[in-house]
Amino acid sequence: MPRIRVLVVDDHEIVRQGVSALLAAERDLEVVGAVGSAEEAVAAAARSGPDVAVVDIRLGGMSGIELCRQMRDRCPGTAVLILSSFISDTLVRECVEAGARGYLLKDVEGFDLVRAVRAVVRGDAALAPQAAALLMETVKERRHEEEITPEELQLLRLIAEGATNREIAARLFLSESAVKDRVLALFRKLKVRGRVEAVMEGVRRGLL
Repeated sequence: MPRIRVLVVDDHEIVRQGVSALLAAERDLEVVGAVGSAEEAVAAAARSGPDVAVVDIRLGGMSGIELCRQMRDRCPGTAVLILSSFISDTLVRECVEAGARGYLLKDVEGFDLVRAVRAVVRGDAALAPQAAALLMETVKERRHEEEITPEELQLLRLIAEGATNREIAARLFLSESAVKDRVLALFRKLKVRGRVEAVMEGVRRGLL
């Protein structure tokens, strides 16, 4: 049975060497590269075609999140497993959205790291308990958000373009007073206080 080919990406040499040694000790794993930057990682992945890239989220230059996107586009056969000292709902969500299949903290036990590498190769997710909890909270929050209708989305997009109420009224064939009422209703649904906050909330929800 072919061994799982792993690329280690971390800008700290000691961490890079430690993770590489830990993984290389497993009979079914083969470390095909250990590099210190995202740029080197993209080049190394193109050369060696690893099954998994174990990536630190904080890298000099291109970030680990951007590396996830690059790997997803250029090396779709390589699963990215984030190994980080930091965690927040934003970081976890951005990594998952960028294509990462796992998010672990650097205090993870060696056995759990090896198990995570094997899991992401199978197509499974590998999340630290803290990361899984943060994602669940995000899902719960989104379930409580009121759904935006197509008409409200059109209005939000016009607001994002910087259109005034008068301009919106002309575009939608409505009176200015009707537009004002709809804008205020949209603000209430988005739980924001003005146009800038509405646009920011729209971006956060992936509407814009």
